[in-house]
Amino acid sequence: MSDTNFVYLTKERLMELEKELQDMKTNGRKEIAAKIAEARAHGDLSENAEYDAAKEEQGLFELRISKLENILSRARLIDPSQFSEGEAHILSVVKIKNMKTQKVFEYTLVSPEEADFQAGKISVTSPVGQGLMGSKAGQKVNVKAPAGMLEFEILSIK
Repeated sequence: MSDTNFVYLTKERLMELEKELQDMKTNGRKEIAAKIAEARAHGDLSENAEYDAAKEEQGLFELRISKLENILSRARLIDPSQFSEGEAHILSVVKIKNMKTQKVFEYTLVSPEEADFQAGKISVTSPVGQGLMGSKAGQKVNVKAPAGMLEFEILSIK
């Protein structure tokens, strides 16, 4: 298996995903089965919108379970102590200044599965994330993003 097939997760995120999967397999499947049974009890299945909706929900639910199992089967734990000090890497908190707008942003670099832009977590595979990887404080980096070329100054790395 090549390195690109791995999913790098923090210990906390790995535990969250395992808990979600366990809950979906136990409680979630029971709830979906109950909804299907209730809808089936309403009679003719060929014109039963409730039954169709419940079956659709079941399909999406099983797809999520499959996706979680796939992620967990490829998961590798991230050990921050293995990374160089002062260089941006996965789990680094990077404070940057957009040189065009002069706005300052702070992002945590995470794996694609943990990315949450609203929480300030950007993927190391995103254009900005890729541009920041390996950079050092005080350095200026150019990032090719969908919005065009962006220039950032690295203010600090934690």
